[in-house]
Amino acid sequence: MTAQLSKKAEAWSARFNEPVSDLVKRYTASVFFDKRLAKADIQGSLAHAEMLAAQGIISAADRAEIERGMAQISAEIEAGQFEWLLDLEDVHLNIEKRLTELVGDAGKRLHTGRSRNDQVATDIRLYVRSAIDDVLQLLNALRGALTDLAEKNADTILPGFTHMQVAQPITFGHHMLAYVEMFGRDAERMADARKRVNRLPLGAAALAGTTFPIDRVRVAKTLGFDDVCHNSLDAVSDRDFAIEFTAAASLIMMHVSRMSEELIIWMSPRVGFIDIADRFCTGSSIMPQKKNPDVPELARGKTGRVFGHLMGLLTLMKGQPLAYNKDNQEDKEPLFDTVDTLVDTLRIFADMAGGISVKPENMRAAALQGYATATDLADYLVKKGLPFRDAHEAVARAVRACDDLKIDLAEMTLEQLRAFSTLIEDDVFAVLTLEGSVAARDHVGGTAPNQVRKAIARVREQLK
Repeated sequence: MTAQLSKKAEAWSARFNEPVSDLVKRYTASVFFDKRLAKADIQGSLAHAEMLAAQGIISAADRAEIERGMAQISAEIEAGQFEWLLDLEDVHLNIEKRLTELVGDAGKRLHTGRSRNDQVATDIRLYVRSAIDDVLQLLNALRGALTDLAEKNADTILPGFTHMQVAQPITFGHHMLAYVEMFGRDAERMADARKRVNRLPLGAAALAGTTFPIDRVRVAKTLGFDDVCHNSLDAVSDRDFAIEFTAAASLIMMHVSRMSEELIIWMSPRVGFIDIADRFCTGSSIMPQKKNPDVPELARGKTGRVFGHLMGLLTLMKGQPLAYNKDNQEDKEPLFDTVDTLVDTLRIFADMAGGISVKPENMRAAALQGYATATDLADYLVKKGLPFRDAHEAVARAVRACDDLKIDLAEMTLEQLRAFSTLIEDDVFAVLTLEGSVAARDHVGGTAPNQVRKAIARVREQLK
């Protein structure tokens, strides 16, 4: 039995009297999904080895051997030649076992002063930090693509909606910049979350720290961390940084989903505001005329997937006592899938934004429905001296009359309009045009083309 255990080479084999069953191995192993942490694991191990040598805990020769072995392991992984073994449970033991095969005792000394608990916490933080950096770049690319679309359509008028009813005329450029602002806040949240991700757990060991004279600050600087985790129990046991990342990712996907919903509606032939390039759409297996907006539809669906991962991670952590528990192995798959889903979605949406073509005539025709300039008429009367509530009532009566006559406010004669207020004069018709309506909202945050262009310049400066 002892020989059998030695052959399998579990890190804890000497403690047990019987081998782990094959069913338990499969149930508890994580190597086939956590192997994507290999780069981070090697990066953390090299920094740890450098510190151990600097502190005199291992020799310079051992460090050199560890670096040589890790270089070969990195090459094997990159070439797809590394053999991942289920018996070795996870990415950490697989790499350590291979390192020992390559460099002997030096490989066995690498784990001095650390545990898999602080090792995996470090790996995940390195992974999430890298993911955040990728997401920030992709958010900038998406914001840039939407800003380009806004600039092309700074003067294009469409109806703005509340309650899905025509409300007031706006410009399509202004509408696109709304999403630019949303994704800008998303970038701020991600950048802020990065500060809490970027703290080093390594050195916390299993839960209480280590008796070796390690230098955690040195390792933190080597790995580019801003600080160390200041409590060893907290360092190995919490995954709030991963939850925070997933929460920020959920907000991004929520904004993506809102935009997707509008793109889907706008592309419908009954609305016909936009078209999406063919490469982002598919057809039907039975209806040859169909052009389906599959990318925004899938993004809308994948949003629920990321929301689910957030709920899963919150639930994973909520009942765990200090310190590390095996439950935390379940943090990786939802985290990895969140990263994959978010990165793929942002990348394709930045590309798709460049493939959106606008149909200004249809937008303008829609803006002429629903009495979109009614508020402008009320504002006009207020500026003439009528109290707002009285102006509101007068315009409401005018709209009701238009409804009966089946005409727009701008199509009424001056005589018809004066029936609702004698303050109305010839200059009213400039107010009732779509162009006059949007141009009048010429203040910071307004929909006037002039303000849209100023907002675009501000975003361009941010994106530099």
